[in-house]
Amino acid sequence: MNRVSRSNNRRSTRSSRPYGGGSGDQHRSAPSRRFGGPGRRAAAVTGEFAPPVTLTPAIPPAETFADLDLPAPLLAALGAQGVTVPFPIQGATLPNSLAGRDVLGRGRTGSGKTLAFGLALLARTAGQRAEPKQPLALVLVPTRELAQQVTDALTPYAASMRLRLATVVGGMPIGRQAGALRAGAEVVVATPGRLKDLIARGACRLDQVGVTVLDEADQMADMGFMPQVTALLDQVRPDGQRMLFSATLDRNVDLLVRRYLHDPVVHSVDPSQGAVTTMEHHVLHVHGADKHATTTEIAARDGRVIMFLDTKHAVDRLTKDLLSLGVRASALHGGKSQPQRTRTLNQFKTGHVTVLVATNVAARGIHVDNLDLVVNVDPPTDHKDYLHRGGRTARAGESGSVVTLVLPNQRRTVSRLMADAGITPQSTQVRSGEAELSRITGAQSPPGVPVVITAPVVDRPRGASSSRGRARRGRGRAGAAA
Repeated sequence: MNRVSRSNNRRSTRSSRPYGGGSGDQHRSAPSRRFGGPGRRAAAVTGEFAPPVTLTPAIPPAETFADLDLPAPLLAALGAQGVTVPFPIQGATLPNSLAGRDVLGRGRTGSGKTLAFGLALLARTAGQRAEPKQPLALVLVPTRELAQQVTDALTPYAASMRLRLATVVGGMPIGRQAGALRAGAEVVVATPGRLKDLIARGACRLDQVGVTVLDEADQMADMGFMPQVTALLDQVRPDGQRMLFSATLDRNVDLLVRRYLHDPVVHSVDPSQGAVTTMEHHVLHVHGADKHATTTEIAARDGRVIMFLDTKHAVDRLTKDLLSLGVRASALHGGKSQPQRTRTLNQFKTGHVTVLVATNVAARGIHVDNLDLVVNVDPPTDHKDYLHRGGRTARAGESGSVVTLVLPNQRRTVSRLMADAGITPQSTQVRSGEAELSRITGAQSPPGVPVVITAPVVDRPRGASSSRGRARRGRGRAGAAA
């Protein structure tokens, strides 16, 4: 179906919507019809989100990418990347999203959500060219790290379709991002705050966006982005396609689903709140005086590990202690600049750093191959944070372990946390230096020789050396003139 006929079909469908679409959608002006109406039945919300009733039957799942109506360049790019068989969420949602249906997908982190929405977004944008400042497709994400991961995942496929992709996030020069939008980009991957700022500057408009994706919508709600997200969604084309993906769907997402998705295809990869069958969960009971030694021995294991703590100060302190003991560790938290965070992640992915010590900023949007251990040095307070922290391991069908260190006064709280997450962990009393700790985590004694992590030469910023060179050249010219 060509772009015009598809657009007309979407427009005729959405014209009878009780709510949804852009700020010019006259149907939304009637408050009494905002959360219900003809052809739409409200679902009771009890704890975990109860999805709306799907009125139109879903297209059956696809078993291979070749079974899908994908453009030839996309199929070739998938083959070049070694991707041949869709993950369950991809096989289930792509036939429907490629046909223009709205999609509500719940899948644990690492289940293949990025390609599930990304391939449909690129295929439905194929053959179009964006005018300056007017993107045609939008992916909203809650964090800079997730924006970068989505960009990295989609770049080879966008290139195969000759589609330009721009990433819009905070912590980076806004002028450069505005320039990319002014030059024209068919697809924009953005965090809500920075995109809102660029719109306010006149560097971007959303009225030509025909495909909109919300990734990790529950975290956007939890982080307080809901007003910004709804303001942005009110600006995209009212007849456009919307896809919402998240590892958890709770009542905070209810507003977005009911207001902006029309008769969505609902798919949940895992009905047990995102628990992963290839992941082991361990609760290790430790005593306060021994917790630090236990932590450092786990950090000294062979292989990479992410360690989560509650605060930036605690992250920096543990990182400093690990480096002094010879463990190649690096810190990641909101107090770091975006270039620092990007460099740290690259060092971790390449193995230059073996221990990533982080706050919840690393709980989503980070994919590292062959990461088989995540450690909650400080247990999270929310079961969703537990699931997302753990989701850094056992990705794409691999196996992995999540270990939570629990002090005596935390036992009741952690037991309730696990129940809320639908997890039945293996509980073990451990002490540093014991064989049981090593069996579960691979813990061993740290080297004891301090280490300093330096940036690889290719990652080092060139500004300082080049500016010194310019200064020297400038002084030379001045001396000659004198």
